[in-house]
Amino acid sequence: MERSFADDIARLERDLTEPTTELVEAMGRLEGDLLVLGAAGKMGPSLCRLAHRASEEAGTIRTVWAASRFGDDAVQQSLETAGVRTVRADLLEASALAALPEVPNVVLMAGHKFGSSSRPEVTWATNVLLPALVARRFATSRIVAFSTGNVYPLTPVTGGGSTEDDPVAPVGEYAASALGRERVLSYLSSTQPTPLALLRLNYAVEPRYGVLRDLADKVRANESIDVTTGHVNVIWQRDANAIALRALAHCAVPPLVLNVTGAETVPVRQVAEAFGAMFGVEPVFEGSESTEALLSNAFRCQKLFGPPPVGLAEMIERVGQWVRDGGPGLGKPTHYQEREGKF
Repeated sequence: MERSFADDIARLERDLTEPTTELVEAMGRLEGDLLVLGAAGKMGPSLCRLAHRASEEAGTIRTVWAASRFGDDAVQQSLETAGVRTVRADLLEASALAALPEVPNVVLMAGHKFGSSSRPEVTWATNVLLPALVARRFATSRIVAFSTGNVYPLTPVTGGGSTEDDPVAPVGEYAASALGRERVLSYLSSTQPTPLALLRLNYAVEPRYGVLRDLADKVRANESIDVTTGHVNVIWQRDANAIALRALAHCAVPPLVLNVTGAETVPVRQVAEAFGAMFGVEPVFEGSESTEALLSNAFRCQKLFGPPPVGLAEMIERVGQWVRDGGPGLGKPTHYQEREGKF
């Protein structure tokens, strides 16, 4: 009889939405309702529930709204059950955008990455046009917008990663459109003006998806791991979502720009070997580590909010245990190995 993971998933979701003391305090100080746009992706549902729980624990009366096309009815229902108000909306439709509730706090998570090479027009519409429409619609709100570390070039693996003040050099349609999103939002932030924070994320992980899940799956299946891209950054999903919510209080004109990731430059080979030890198998590697990788320096973020509570060793342990026990994944590989911007 095949095992049901319903209880395990419920426990995982509770963990991913457990607010820290700092987040509870931040949500207690924040005034007004919150609207999350593009809320049905990999991180959005947990962010919405995290915001709702933190607000409740702070004793703050707040409606957390989640807007998305909601291709999966179960996601929408789970949010409603958790106390989050949902709205089905195609955010590129003017009437749908106009009908959204008036709120002082907005988190923009909508984006398009995979398939960007084959359908660049969709990528640019989602990553550039949509944010511009959102910024016009919510000109008097605080907006936290997710971006990506892909706007940076590859950097030496011994250098600690790109800082927010380093030159950007996006490669490929996705990265270029992500920079386009930042530029359009920054322009509107300064001219309207609208307080804004831009979060350059790479890479959020939890047991069902992310770089660590990708590596654990390959090790478990005895598949070869190309270590050309031999170093990465990772951050626990709950910690990344908490930063996004706490950043609402720091939106500014000109925008606050933050690299959101963990404190460590993570060797891929080391992670794979850790998973191999957990699974009792020997990882298979191919290629050799490049001296450069896509890496971000999160010192500014950690100075503002402190180091992420969940460190690398705990992430590896939790992802490895989940995979070892047969825990389901989302089936959405990160393609972290991509070096030419082709997603």
